[in-house]
Amino acid sequence: MTWSDSSTTFSMSRAGRAAVREAKGVVGMIEVRVSGLALDERNKTPVVILQEIEGTRVLPIWIGPSEASSIAMELAGKKFQRPLTHDLLKTVIEGLHGKVAKVLITELKESTFYAKVLIHQDKDLLGIDARPSDSIALALRAGSPIYVSEKLFQLGREEKEMSEEERADALRKFLRNLPPEDFGKVGL
Repeated sequence: MTWSDSSTTFSMSRAGRAAVREAKGVVGMIEVRVSGLALDERNKTPVVILQEIEGTRVLPIWIGPSEASSIAMELAGKKFQRPLTHDLLKTVIEGLHGKVAKVLITELKESTFYAKVLIHQDKDLLGIDARPSDSIALALRAGSPIYVSEKLFQLGREEKEMSEEERADALRKFLRNLPPEDFGKVGL
């Protein structure tokens, strides 16, 4: 069974079921945390930095400004007066008696990262194709773990360890450069 629109695909095709089976054991996946956000100075694009929990490798993923703002606000513990898309999605999933089990960042094709959101609903585990940025924002709100395929860490990317101070500086710099309209109204 497959349903899709221009940005998201719900798939329980053979490949989708295989990804779900693999995810149950999290085979070949490394648990990560959001280490911080940065701004790519070359093209002024936000970057979310994922760091393996039991190591020092990092994986940068270039994302859009609205997703970066959503992730930054969740990391900072700030809530908007009205629910954002990721808050709404979490509420809908929970309203349908589901729970975000985990997020998997699975592959890189033609400079685009791919992810799956795994949702437990009753006795089923559903795999939903999504952008990594939306998946990460949803996982942060749901308190769900995020996993990255080991093969993505092995793509010849430079291993880089960021200190807490470097991560904090990167987040402050990113937030300073965001236009106020990207934040919406924040309830303090």
